[in-house]
Amino acid sequence: MSSGSVLQKGKGWIALVRPANILIAVFSIAVAALIAGARAFYPVLIACLAGGWITAAANSINDYFDIEIDRINKPHRPLASGLLSKKTALITAALSAFLGLFFSALINFTALLMAGLAIPLLFFYSAFFKGTVLIGNLTVSLLTALAFLFGSAAVGHVSAGLIPATFAFLMHFAREIIKDMQDVRGDRQHQADTLPVRYGIKPARFLVSILLGFLMVVTWLPFYFAWYGHWYAGILAIGIYPVLIYTIGKLWHRSDERTLGRLSGLLKADMIIGLLAIYAGKW
Repeated sequence: MSSGSVLQKGKGWIALVRPANILIAVFSIAVAALIAGARAFYPVLIACLAGGWITAAANSINDYFDIEIDRINKPHRPLASGLLSKKTALITAALSAFLGLFFSALINFTALLMAGLAIPLLFFYSAFFKGTVLIGNLTVSLLTALAFLFGSAAVGHVSAGLIPATFAFLMHFAREIIKDMQDVRGDRQHQADTLPVRYGIKPARFLVSILLGFLMVVTWLPFYFAWYGHWYAGILAIGIYPVLIYTIGKLWHRSDERTLGRLSGLLKADMIIGLLAIYAGKW
């Protein structure tokens, strides 16, 4: 095998595990641990490693099951393009899941229990739940929210992660529906029974608008009740609310695949701003 081919496959493997998603998961866990009162570096590091590997497993198994749909909707993905084999994705998912469980066991029993629950759910999501009306959306949103509870559990204060977990759930729920809207063409050909496939784009727009509108309301409550400080409110006003309002407006103006993909990416990027707001709010 030539060095160029090895390099290409290496790039394909990186694309398979989706480093941006891993970074968001790791950042979420670290922020949750910090706001939960982390006083030692070791448990936070181990929790981030566990969460990173579990996210890599989730992304790999997702591509494994989505290869046919991706050949229509996302032909650039490493499996859909033929750059990597399904066997490579399966091995990556299995090893990543094992490492996620291993590092979780080094934290505490609560963290191990969460990981042990999350990994089978990730498999069932990709294999069975993804192409369903809302069940798949709810599942992946709950798993994303679990990252905050995982981070706070790593330092022995699970309840501290409840507020950011709620925010993450709503943001991801809305984004998952936007992604389903973007993937309608491939999902319809492969009989995936998602909300926009069964009921159309308009009901999906309504639900996303309601979720993001509700998110704007509930994110203000921690400041209103003085749980988070002025830095939190300032970042919300500058970095979060304009993005959510823009997303809602754009969603009703245009719903082509390219626009929906941009909106999905915008919400993903805005999650980092949300994490910064939560962290800054504790100061």
